[in-house]
Amino acid sequence: MKDTLNPFKIAQEQLDDAAQRLGLDSAMHELLRWPMQELKVILPVKMDDGSTNVFHAFRVVYNTARGPAKGGIRWHPDETVDTVRALAAWMTWKTSVVDIPLGGGKGGVICNPKALSEAEKERLARAYIRAIARTLGVTKDVPAPDVYTTPQIMAWMMDEYETIMGEKHPGVITGKPLPIGGSQGRGDATARGGIYVTREAANIHGIDLKGKTMAVQGFGNAGQYAALLGEEILGLKLVAASDSRSGVYNAQGIDARELVDYKLSNGTLKGFSNADEISNKDLLELDVTVMFPAALENVITEENAHKIKCNILCELANGPTTPVADNILYDNGVIVLPDFLANAGGVTVSYFEQVQNTYNYYWDLREIHRRLDEKMTHAFKGVHEMHLQEKVNMRQAAYLVSVARVAEACRLRGWV
Repeated sequence: MKDTLNPFKIAQEQLDDAAQRLGLDSAMHELLRWPMQELKVILPVKMDDGSTNVFHAFRVVYNTARGPAKGGIRWHPDETVDTVRALAAWMTWKTSVVDIPLGGGKGGVICNPKALSEAEKERLARAYIRAIARTLGVTKDVPAPDVYTTPQIMAWMMDEYETIMGEKHPGVITGKPLPIGGSQGRGDATARGGIYVTREAANIHGIDLKGKTMAVQGFGNAGQYAALLGEEILGLKLVAASDSRSGVYNAQGIDARELVDYKLSNGTLKGFSNADEISNKDLLELDVTVMFPAALENVITEENAHKIKCNILCELANGPTTPVADNILYDNGVIVLPDFLANAGGVTVSYFEQVQNTYNYYWDLREIHRRLDEKMTHAFKGVHEMHLQEKVNMRQAAYLVSVARVAEACRLRGWV
C-alpha cells in the first residue's frame, strides 16, 4: 500500500497537524500517534463442504483515556491492519468530537462475506469472538457492526461472548437486533446523523436544500438511508447513486425508495431501468448541491479533488478524502463535513444502546431521534466555532476539538 494512500499514515498526518496547532508536547503527541493495544488472531473455520479455511483478523484499541474502546468490526477481502488502525484512531476522535464517554477501537477480518453461507458466517463470527473475548467487555472494549457485518452477526457474537462468560452481557456488543437488546434508531443512525449536520451546515451558509440535488457514492446501509432521509428530512432530490458494481444517474431525479427497494431485491444497482449508467469517478464529479461519499476510504484525492463541484461534501464513509484533497476542496469553497463528525451518528446511538442495556430500560424512537439530533447539532456547532476561531478547514477544526479533549483526559490520568 502506498504511504500516500495508507489510511493509517493519513490518520497520523492529520493528528500531527492538530498536535502542532495545539502545541502538544512531544510525549503527548507520540502517545496519540499510536494504538495502545493491537491483537492479531488466526481463525480456522469449518466450511460447509467440510474443508477448513484459515482467516486472519485484528482488533485494535487506539485510546481509552475518555472511556472504554468502541468500534465496529469490518469483514472485507482487502482488510489490512493499517486500515483497522486508522479506523480505530478516527473512532477515538469521533467519540470525542460528539463528547460521549468512550474511546476508540476497531476490528477487521480478511474475508469475502459475499462468498460465505449464513452457516459459515456464523462460525466465523463465533470464532472471532472466541479469539478476542478476553479483551472485550463493557468496561474495556465494545464492538459493533461495520462494513459487511450485520445485526445478525452481532447477535451471534454477543451469544458467543455470553456463552464464554456464563452470564448475560447485552452491552458488550452494539448494533444488535431489537429483540435481544438492540436500540431503536440504530439502523439509520449513521446517515441520520449526517443529515442533521448537513442541515446545520446549510443553515449556517444560507443554502436552501429543498428541491436541490444530491448524489450518493456507495449504496450500502448508510448510503441508502442518506438517500431516503435526504429526501424526507431535507427535501433533496436524488440524481445519482453507485455501489461496488455499477452506478445510476438521472438528472430529472430518482425515487429514493424505488432505488433502495431495487438494490435490496437485486443486490446491485445494475439494471435499474429509470436511469442511465454512471461510473463512480463521474458520479463524484457531478454538479450537485450535496455529495455523500458512503463507501470506502481514499476516493477523493489530489487527482480528482479539483473536479469536485458539490456545495456540501458530507463524508458518511471513513477516510474518503486525502489530506491534499482536503486542502484543494477548502480552497475551492467546498464545505466538507469530515467523517468523524458527519458519520458519528452510528456510534452515538451505539452509546445510547449501551446505556439502555445497562439500565435495562429502553427509549422509544422519537426519544432516540431527539437525543441524536441534540448531540449532532451541538457537535457541529462546536466544530464550526473552532473553524471560525482558528481559520482552519472543518476537518482541522474537528481534530482540534477532539484531540484537545483526549489529550486533556490523558493528562488528568497522569499518563503524560
